[in-house]
Amino acid sequence: MIKLLQTTAALSLVLAGTAFAEEPASCQTVRYSDPGWTDISSTNALLKTVLGPLGYTADIKTLSVPITYRGLANDELDIFLGNWMPTQTQIVDPMVEKGELEVLKVNLSGNRFTLAVPDYVAEAGVTSFDDLAKNADKFDHKIYGIEAGASVNQNMLRMIKDDAFGLGDWQLVESSEQGMLSQVQRAERADKWVVFPAWEPHPMNTEYKLTYLKGGDKYFGPNMGSAKVRTVSRPGFAEECPNLTALLKNMTFSVDLENAMMAKILNDGISADQAAKEAIEKNPGLLDGWLDGVTTRDGKPALAAVKGELGL
Repeated sequence: MIKLLQTTAALSLVLAGTAFAEEPASCQTVRYSDPGWTDISSTNALLKTVLGPLGYTADIKTLSVPITYRGLANDELDIFLGNWMPTQTQIVDPMVEKGELEVLKVNLSGNRFTLAVPDYVAEAGVTSFDDLAKNADKFDHKIYGIEAGASVNQNMLRMIKDDAFGLGDWQLVESSEQGMLSQVQRAERADKWVVFPAWEPHPMNTEYKLTYLKGGDKYFGPNMGSAKVRTVSRPGFAEECPNLTALLKNMTFSVDLENAMMAKILNDGISADQAAKEAIEKNPGLLDGWLDGVTTRDGKPALAAVKGELGL
């Protein structure tokens, strides 16, 4: 009788350990998006590096933020690692309330996102949003943004429409992350004035001498855009794919980790996938936390599978 109970208990433990692996075939391919931001390319690649050895396939599509959220609501995407808050509040909160989107995890904190200027512009007296309109001619009445449709651009357009800080006659110049930073670089070389959205993590914080502006709380959040990034999913994903959800709820990142990866991608010209592999090789302890309570799709120990595949 005792032996039977011991056997039953052991079997229960085995079954509990493989419960996460019992997912439908629809979970095998993980569909997520990259809006063209290097920080999200980095975290996307970290996830992809882990998914492969676990028996999953990463399907990453390059999509704008609005199309990404539409894809999640319409079951065309599974997850998104780039829900910057509070920047995307106006898009995300109504979707969560309607049940079109689910929040899984805060994957990054200690970051910020607001308008910035080069240090020489700040030294000339522009340290807050209220200082911009007084120097409109020096800025050519322009704010340089990232890709059209991005939440931060929408916030700036709303700010202009509201004539907040006297910016009603200003123009938002939309391009891309790299296009915007190229403009900043050209302005710095010529000692011209430029204002643009800046954020961390990002190598721009070490490559350029910049000052984050105060006073934009209504549009960018308090403490100069103090922000957090969340992992979100389509409705029902967590229930349908519990093993993947366990992984995603475990995966947190750091500003230092992302800064190092982004510098390699932008400055050294390596791929996001290679940067992710190198980051994990340099910090193998990340896997211990990320893979806690996770299995491969066929129920094997996740940590051994991933370390074996990566040669760690």
